[in-house]
Amino acid sequence: MTEPDIGPELVQLLTPDGRRVAHPRYDERVAHLDAAALRAMHRDMVLARRFDTEATALQRQGELALFAPALGQEGAQIGSARALAPQDMVFPSYREHGVLQVRGVDPVDVLSLFRGIDYGGWDPTATGVHLYTLVIGSQTLHATGYAMGVARDGLVGTGDPERDTAVIVYFGDGATSQGDTNESLVFAAVNQAPVVFFCQNNQWAISEPTARQSRVPLADRGKGFGIPTVRVDGNDVLACYAVAAEALERARTGGGPTFVEAVTYRMGAHTTSDDPSRYRTAEEEESWRRRDPIDRLRAHLTAAGELSDDDLAALEAEGDALGERLRREVRAMTAPAPESMFEHVYATAHAGVARERREYLAEAAARTAAAPVAGPSQGSTR
Repeated sequence: MTEPDIGPELVQLLTPDGRRVAHPRYDERVAHLDAAALRAMHRDMVLARRFDTEATALQRQGELALFAPALGQEGAQIGSARALAPQDMVFPSYREHGVLQVRGVDPVDVLSLFRGIDYGGWDPTATGVHLYTLVIGSQTLHATGYAMGVARDGLVGTGDPERDTAVIVYFGDGATSQGDTNESLVFAAVNQAPVVFFCQNNQWAISEPTARQSRVPLADRGKGFGIPTVRVDGNDVLACYAVAAEALERARTGGGPTFVEAVTYRMGAHTTSDDPSRYRTAEEEESWRRRDPIDRLRAHLTAAGELSDDDLAALEAEGDALGERLRREVRAMTAPAPESMFEHVYATAHAGVARERREYLAEAAARTAAAPVAGPSQGSTR
């Protein structure tokens, strides 16, 4: 059985068996991370995977309409998200569950979207995370426009670490084939926008392999637009942290955009309506399973004596509590009142929306008045 072909020039700080390897450029980026910080990353990845497992089960039980698993991509998400500053802005696609967890978004609010009762249950202004975007690649335009605005607002290159702001946008390999993403790269490059394009190359755009989308590494797309690029082992949480930290710092200090290709693997289905066994082999899945990001960091911490059986037991109990809460609160979700569709459309009052709301309520009242009144059922003794 052969190892996956992940290409040349891949930044790696932890080998698949958990050994720390030196890197002349990125070692300094992780030098300040102590054992507590690494245990926190391990915890984030474990809980993100537990969220995935529970959400998938809830969909199978009919409690969610759909779910997009991120199984196997925890290293890329947790590592990059841990490198963010509080003022940075995140533009996710629809499976960045680990990123949202790091940013403090309530996991129940994530599932309200997949329950079909809203378009995203969290406040972007409070969390620094835009709502999930279901249209492939469109969030790259939103992120680039936001980043251009950040620069014009004077929030880049001031030298104040609590003021200077970066934007990061997450997307998959399939999005690199979309026009929106390529247009975003044009605007980001020519405007020196403070945005990090973080591509999680999980090898499959639904059933289309990366080899059918590009003849060269996806990171080379950035080079074509004049954007600095880097390829990183997406299953190495330390390397993802280091690469993202450098790219985000470049953005905040006025250095412009960066294109990061995190080479990882989607170990589960594209969504719960997908059957990956129809287009990929068990051998391929097993070869990537040996590169599991959680196992890798756990092996490193265990070998260093920094992760005990008690630590693992406590983490398992925390995961159990998370699972129980998700099951309880998702099942308690109810559909909102239909007229709520007119709320939060614009930041300020809008005459057109107000008129549509009045018309809807009037029609709803008329339908209710015209509905026949149910009498006693046949056979009633009343």
